[in-house]
Amino acid sequence: MSGQVTNISPQIPKVQTEDEQVISPWKEAWRTYRKNKVALIGLGIVSFFILLAIFADFIAPYGFKETELANKHIPPSAAHWLGTDEFGRDILSRIIYGARISLWVGFSAVSGSIIVGSFLGILAGYYGKWVDAIISRMFDILLAFPSILLAIAIVAMLGPSLQNALIAIAIINIPTFGRLLRSRVLSVKEEEYITAAKAIGMKDARILFHHVLPNSMAPIIVQGTLAIATAIIEAAALGFLGLGAQPPAPEWGKMLADSKDFIIQAPWTVFFPGISIMLTVLGFNLMGDGLRDALDPRMKN
Repeated sequence: MSGQVTNISPQIPKVQTEDEQVISPWKEAWRTYRKNKVALIGLGIVSFFILLAIFADFIAPYGFKETELANKHIPPSAAHWLGTDEFGRDILSRIIYGARISLWVGFSAVSGSIIVGSFLGILAGYYGKWVDAIISRMFDILLAFPSILLAIAIVAMLGPSLQNALIAIAIINIPTFGRLLRSRVLSVKEEEYITAAKAIGMKDARILFHHVLPNSMAPIIVQGTLAIATAIIEAAALGFLGLGAQPPAPEWGKMLADSKDFIIQAPWTVFFPGISIMLTVLGFNLMGDGLRDALDPRMKN
């Protein structure tokens, strides 16, 4: 008796290749970012200064307040790798502790600018009409003044201190993020999913914070990274003018101001704080350029 033999071969599931797998936009952005060697250098520089700031108490060989007048203006040596200043304070230790101040000012000021500017920008872009008119005119007024002069005016009214310098830097950067979010919201709110959310009766607050804001974060992240570099320069400028951190705080701009009279006698007292500012700003700028390339769809092939 013959019967038909059925071929019962096991079905092997098809394995998706890496290109066929669904990758989240943020993972795709990170993959793109890792391919940018210059951006990785920027990330490395920023990470280096962040680690200095976090572990300053363990890395710095001396306290930033320790003075020894007998050792003033000692050139770089085994005991003081970057030399000493006019009070005999170790410059390396002050630069390490100064990283805390500069990074704290940069991150705090930009965070405040992002929060306030994004809130105002979202309101202006989403509601339009008189709300947009009022907020946009506020931005125009702030942008009408040169940023550093406006910061000086604000600190002059509030009084010279690091906290007031931080407030001033945050205020002058609000219009940048506000106008960026406004333009982004004007585009996003016309998308079909926003129209669908309105059609089912979703409240404006939920639409704004669950749909509009998440889809507007990419340009904010890029601009925020670049703004940190600008904030560090502005903090150093205010410190150089005596309107920022006050002695004995080891703020890099203040260190430059205190050493400007000794640039011929002890050039290392100016060079090393200046190179610290330059490297930190360079790191954030390189990192911001890499984030722009990774997050902006127009920059991808």
